[in-house]
Amino acid sequence: MNTLATLLPALPPVLGWAIHARWLHGRLTAARRDPLTGLWTREAFTRRARRLLRDPRAVVILADVDHFKHVNDIYGHAVGDALLVAVAARLAHGTTPGGVAGRLGGDEFAAVLVDHDGTAPDRLHTLTRILARPLDTTPNVHTTVSLGWVRAADHPGEDLSALMRRADEAMYAAKRSARPGPLRAVRLGRLLGSIAGRRPGRRGAA
Repeated sequence: MNTLATLLPALPPVLGWAIHARWLHGRLTAARRDPLTGLWTREAFTRRARRLLRDPRAVVILADVDHFKHVNDIYGHAVGDALLVAVAARLAHGTTPGGVAGRLGGDEFAAVLVDHDGTAPDRLHTLTRILARPLDTTPNVHTTVSLGWVRAADHPGEDLSALMRRADEAMYAAKRSARPGPLRAVRLGRLLGSIAGRRPGRRGAA
């Protein structure tokens, strides 16, 4: 009883600090989230992706919305934002459980997943079909999303930056090799060979 009486006066300050710490943690977490899509920002994504890359079964994925400027110009920024939100949600869903997805900026996204059971090709094929769905709110908006991916095990010793460059090359290879067809078709590219550097040119021209 005496011990309880001693602790009671200290409870309000302790409780206050606990609430403050929880609030502060929430603010810091929110700061690491992209305000539009809710995905991790580039910096927060990078930290989490590097942890996943400790597993050689990790797969690095890059995604880019094709002709995004055209969508903004024709349909307006509200529709463009809705498209980005949809792509982000579908990418995050397609890389769970255990994966991480982030928005690098603009219409560029990245993700890392660990291919525990060797089904990454099937999972990414399914993801292409999910990304190909038109927006529920604006079904007349047709665009494409190009994906590039690479297995960490195929390039031992390379860090996240190097693997993202390879995935970036794979993504642009998918853009270049895409054949004419329905605009909602999503292109999937995987880099198998050794590629040095980044494809010249600006992303915005894709």
